[in-house]
Amino acid sequence: METLLTVVAPIFLLIGIGYVSARRRWISEAGLSGMTDFVFRLAMPCLLINGATTPHPNAGMTAFAFFAGCLATYALALAMSGTLLRMRLAEGGTFALNTAFGNTAMIGVPLVLAAYGQAGLSQMLAIVGLHSLILLPIGTVVGEIAHNARAPLLAILRATALSVLKNPIVMAVLIGLVISLSGLPVPPVARRFLEMTGLAGPPVALFCLGASLIAFDARRDWPEALLGSALKLLLMPALVWLIAWLAGLSPLMTAVAVLAAGMPTGANAFFLARRYAAGADRSGATVLLSTILSVGTLAVLLAIL
Repeated sequence: METLLTVVAPIFLLIGIGYVSARRRWISEAGLSGMTDFVFRLAMPCLLINGATTPHPNAGMTAFAFFAGCLATYALALAMSGTLLRMRLAEGGTFALNTAFGNTAMIGVPLVLAAYGQAGLSQMLAIVGLHSLILLPIGTVVGEIAHNARAPLLAILRATALSVLKNPIVMAVLIGLVISLSGLPVPPVARRFLEMTGLAGPPVALFCLGASLIAFDARRDWPEALLGSALKLLLMPALVWLIAWLAGLSPLMTAVAVLAAGMPTGANAFFLARRYAAGADRSGATVLLSTILSVGTLAVLLAIL
């Protein structure tokens, strides 16, 4: 229990401080906007570039187990949205993304780093690096198809590519992959800059996440938000654990993959829903509710793993 408190409590305490700061207006909207830009345009990209250019022993299988469960959850939720919930494709795509797109950067990185150190972080960064690169294009394609049902396929693909390439996280992953595949060494000064700037990302991101939660309201859309949260926090980790067990992953690889799967819904799912005007309120409610519930579910996962 002491270990769980040591790992989980500081993370959610920082989220709570961010929430109270925004609620009490201790930080202005402009200040919060600047901190958020710092995280997503500089700190997190530096963390990802540094991670992508650092060897990840056997991280490929960790990422495989995670994304196999992740995409299975997305497909199931998308099918449920049309058959059981009677949603249109645009809203169904948002609902499915809510159940699959986790907050791997803001919560996942600090949690894995605190629980498993650099060995776990190297496994986690392999997931974070591909997370937006895989899920955001899928969500964007579904949104573009629903939004422009009669648009040519080429126009949909062009809009998807432009939307994804404008994401600093995705660009950081691509830059890191290019450097890694080219075999070019990272100069010590550049490596130190990436490390220093990247380490500033997780704590600032947690504060910004907490401050952003005041914009969400789960009261009206709580039934769908609760269902989405259950799929995200319970079903997806179970599927990833099953795949990791079948693949014979080591305890560390399994733990990192399952913890990554147990992250609450990421805010990018809400931003994509707002862009396509499809279930944005429901998505925001899912972000809020899953983040609150994840305090308990992540503690349970850590205790089991």
